[in-house]
Amino acid sequence: MRGPAMQLLAFVDPVAIQIGPLSIRWYGIIIVSAIALSIWLGGRFARDRGLDPAFVDSFAIVLVPAGILGARLYEVFVLQWPYYSQHPDKILQIWEGGLAIHGAVLGGAIAAAIYLPMRKQPFWRWADVVGLVLPLAQAIGRWGNFFNQEAYGDPAPDWLVRLMPGWLREGMTISGTVMHPTFLYESVWNLLTFGILLVCHRRRMKTGVVFSLYLVLYNAGRFLIESIRQDSSFIFGRIRVAQLVAAVLAILGLVLLAWFLRRPAESGDSAGV
Repeated sequence: MRGPAMQLLAFVDPVAIQIGPLSIRWYGIIIVSAIALSIWLGGRFARDRGLDPAFVDSFAIVLVPAGILGARLYEVFVLQWPYYSQHPDKILQIWEGGLAIHGAVLGGAIAAAIYLPMRKQPFWRWADVVGLVLPLAQAIGRWGNFFNQEAYGDPAPDWLVRLMPGWLREGMTISGTVMHPTFLYESVWNLLTFGILLVCHRRRMKTGVVFSLYLVLYNAGRFLIESIRQDSSFIFGRIRVAQLVAAVLAILGLVLLAWFLRRPAESGDSAGV
């Protein structure tokens, strides 16, 4: 995805630290930072929901690897298999990018559905905690795409190019053309989503509402932003895979939201539900 005629400026070099043959990339640093912040905030939000904050660490030990595994499997086998089938040596090189959030949500959900009942923990209350921290982690993580110069959009219109600060314009210049900074659009949308969900959390909305709203809000934004991305994978002709998945998850979120809002407050929220 790197333009042959244009290199990133020195301060946005994808490699943050080079120690001999070992390269530590900004992408990895940003993703790890986002995960660490999510775990820390998760403990605080868990306490607000009447959950044991000490459980966050053991939950994260299961959830984070499952999410990363799901994100990578989805990226490799669903979104980019034509590429990885020709470059199998790249499949394990996650530090170079290629973690799909839809796969992370699916992998994490499967792991949580197995692990939480085993530990007699309430599934939907923990889902609310995860749904609250996820958009903030995603907002941070999207900047890894900027340093990798990936996940950009179609050519940006002249008026937008003139509004871009120099560092962004340089970073989004591919083969001499300035592209839509779709990573930035999604980062901002995720921050707005986090803000809305935080308000819902503080207002003590019914169990399940925060997670349902996350599915609706994030995927609505992703559906729109995906329409101008250049790295989309397609199915059935011109249907973008990420848009199809986003639409399905947004609808699922609406169904869950209606169900939780109609339930009596805290009814049936026993351990493992």
